Amino acid sequence: MAYRWETPASVWLEQDGAQFELLASEGLSRVDWPAQARGRLPDVARLLGAALPSGCTCAPIYPEDFAFCPNCGRALERLAGRSSAEPDWWSPWADPALPRQVPHGLPVTALALGAGLVGAPARRARSIPAPPNAHCVFAAARFGFPVQRLLALAVGRGVLQYWDPLARLWHVMGAEEGSAPLALSGSQFGWLPAWHPRRGEVAVLPTDAGLLRLWINPVGESYHTETVFEAPITGAPGALRRHVACLFAGAAGTRLWSAHADLANVALFECEGAPRDGWSRPIAYDGRLSWLHACGHLSWQPGEAPQWFAWPAGWTARLAFGGAVQGKDGRLWQIGHDGQGYSYLELFALAPERRALDGARLGFAGLLFRRGHAVLGEPWDVERVEELHEDDSLVLPLLRGFIDDRRQANGLVLRLHKYTGKAEDALGARQIGLATLEWIGQRNVVLEQLRHLARPQDCQPFVYDGCLWLHHPEWTEMRGWPLEGAP
Repeated sequence: MAYRWETPASVWLEQDGAQFELLASEGLSRVDWPAQARGRLPDVARLLGAALPSGCTCAPIYPEDFAFCPNCGRALERLAGRSSAEPDWWSPWADPALPRQVPHGLPVTALALGAGLVGAPARRARSIPAPPNAHCVFAAARFGFPVQRLLALAVGRGVLQYWDPLARLWHVMGAEEGSAPLALSGSQFGWLPAWHPRRGEVAVLPTDAGLLRLWINPVGESYHTETVFEAPITGAPGALRRHVACLFAGAAGTRLWSAHADLANVALFECEGAPRDGWSRPIAYDGRLSWLHACGHLSWQPGEAPQWFAWPAGWTARLAFGGAVQGKDGRLWQIGHDGQGYSYLELFALAPERRALDGARLGFAGLLFRRGHAVLGEPWDVERVEELHEDDSLVLPLLRGFIDDRRQANGLVLRLHKYTGKAEDALGARQIGLATLEWIGQRNVVLEQLRHLARPQDCQPFVYDGCLWLHHPEWTEMRGWPLEGAP
């Protein structure tokens, strides 16, 4: 005879012999328990807050709030109430903890990674296999569950992958019936995370089909979507205080969709002159959302029509050099080339100022390098030369750690050693013989030596499980450096 157990969040069925089967759980879609949960019970128990045996062999898992095995009476390992405390990671371009004076949407994080990496070389680096679909973006959060988990979304293919840390396996999550495809093509990806999620809620993300709200069922290894706005998305969504907006393809050209933060009060705008696709993810700064493009940039302020700014004739933006940089007076600038040399062009101005440069500069926000030397103060200032031998290297910033001190570079960088070619060539398929991954700041830490590196901009840092990780689509495994003091 089977017994039915109901807990505050789940419904279980006890078969003869104290074998428990999950029938339903809050926030989860249908669970095919024998097929889906076999071999994954340790991970499933932590996701649900269920109980595990600690001394008996009567059953492999027990419902939430069970303290003793009902068959033999032995004490169980209760997981309910055990909640992890690791910070969420939605990529550095989605960090709500940054102050308003820092442009949101660039690779800048408010996490104190520099202090945590001080002893990293003395601690053993960790590794996990790369996701099967390696061209992806990462999110590490609780998604409404008591423990943090890692997702990898392969944007180009629309494949969602879930990391089981106990089995050390990646699971490709299947789409449930009625779910829309997750692929996005033609523009950079960016999502709107659910900062106070319901169980299984992930984010609102852009796709070729529209804006979708994504839900996961990690027990059943599946996901489903809800349509927020149905139209081909061509520019990722961004948040600006109480408003969100994205670009989409209309019948007559590019248009802008906007709404309040709760996705109500939708408004649509024409974007006259703006290209269809090829947009960067948006930057939120100074009361406006902005999307950069090879042909110009689009700016939008709530309550107003968007404005398109084409680049001056003969001037070509170098978007691959890192993104917009910030001057001391708060204005944003974009680096480009006019056929004779490099220069910075002021953004969001009808008659933009231009600042000539004596060479290429790589970086974004306040983390900027000319060759191997940091540029402090204004983006066009002369670089600070501390070691002459760094003239033979090229530094590519990956992630800026925010500190309120413009007199010091602070962040994660790749240093390409003995590189004497053009900066543009270093960012492509050319093999770099030796590069080092470094955290620079009050104390510089060399984390790793990388040999025969190509497409260095594909290196993607992320934070998960108390470590700073680095992923490259061509690597078979990801390396992680423990953060001192992490939970």
